[in-house]
Amino acid sequence: MCTFDWENFLRQWSREILESRENFLGELPIEVIDSGWLGYPGATEEQLSHAEVRLEVTLPPSYRAFLKVTNGWRQTTPFIHRLWSTEEIGWFSRRHQDWINAFIDRYLKQQYPDNSINGWDTPIPPTTDAEYFVYSDTQDCRKLRVDYLQTALEISDKGDSAIYLLNPQVITEDGEWEAWFFGDWLPGADRYRSFCEMMQAEYENFLDLKEI
Repeated sequence: MCTFDWENFLRQWSREILESRENFLGELPIEVIDSGWLGYPGATEEQLSHAEVRLEVTLPPSYRAFLKVTNGWRQTTPFIHRLWSTEEIGWFSRRHQDWINAFIDRYLKQQYPDNSINGWDTPIPPTTDAEYFVYSDTQDCRKLRVDYLQTALEISDKGDSAIYLLNPQVITEDGEWEAWFFGDWLPGADRYRSFCEMMQAEYENFLDLKEI
């Protein structure tokens, strides 16, 4: 069960963003600024269930808890402008297959420059569990399993050539899906054990960027 205090966490983040908006963000609607809240009304159980039926999955608990507090979100960092609502989330490959194809092609050429460019006829060594399952400062974002992009769930817009994804191929015992910050300008993706961990890391990134 997710026990993270999304309400207080997001209200703090809202305050920080609104205080820095002149230097950090574009214009926000005046009613949002006046409210001091970058979110929306929380999703109902009916909205969450409808999304799960539509996608044929059970959403991970920390993400589900987030949506109950706010069904979508307006801004996290300069790179992500909006998190989707329950009605908007969808499969990454259905919306951005061209992006996936272009990234995989570039990724393979960068990671395996000695392989044949025409057809990739030399077997590519898979990323091992020891290389992949690293969730710390020592993580190498290039150690990716690019095939996971085909089944990833898109939960944000494509901001500054970056997007938030949830990966149903890696699920913890308590039902959390691996979460990715996937940027077109990264050699891979920053990966986290859960949506909750990713959002906490993104808040820290926001604070760092605010000081620049």
